[in-house]
Amino acid sequence: MNENMELALKAYYFVPYNISQMQMGIQAGHAGWRYARKFFENPQTWEFVDNHETTVILDGGTTNNRRDLDGIALGTMNQIADALAENDIPFAFFEEVDINDALTALCFIADERVFDKEKYPDFMNWFIDNHRVVASAQEIITIRMLSNEGLIEYAPDRYKEWVRFVGGVKNVFLRDLLKDKKLAR
Repeated sequence: MNENMELALKAYYFVPYNISQMQMGIQAGHAGWRYARKFFENPQTWEFVDNHETTVILDGGTTNNRRDLDGIALGTMNQIADALAENDIPFAFFEEVDINDALTALCFIADERVFDKEKYPDFMNWFIDNHRVVASAQEIITIRMLSNEGLIEYAPDRYKEWVRFVGGVKNVFLRDLLKDKKLAR
């Protein structure tokens, strides 16, 4: 069995802010079915279906197919889709024909290293918890004053260790993507 199969899983969905709650659920369902079809042979898909089934529907903001002069998507849902693709995250989407083929849902599965912040704390807390034995109180205070980027620069080898601990760069990307996102309403 794959070592990741013992980790808890959640399906995350992004939907536009400006559709009804019922439509949010329906659109998420469409994307979920597309995900199941697209990743039918992926063991993680069936591990999720058989043993987890927790879904989180998040506010994805706006959706439109327009791009600026630099090719950057203008809709926040479209930006999220681009970011998922650029970071090689397996995901599925649904475009609603009755809403001018608008992107109305995105779906991906993440393991607990992305969402369980107690078992898998952010880099700062992980670093302090694992560094406390050798650090003075003043050093801990100094470290806490650093930005995340500053701490990465301060301890690049420990950052690489933390990235491995949380499952790699894809999980780091997903942790950043989900940070501060709100539930769809």
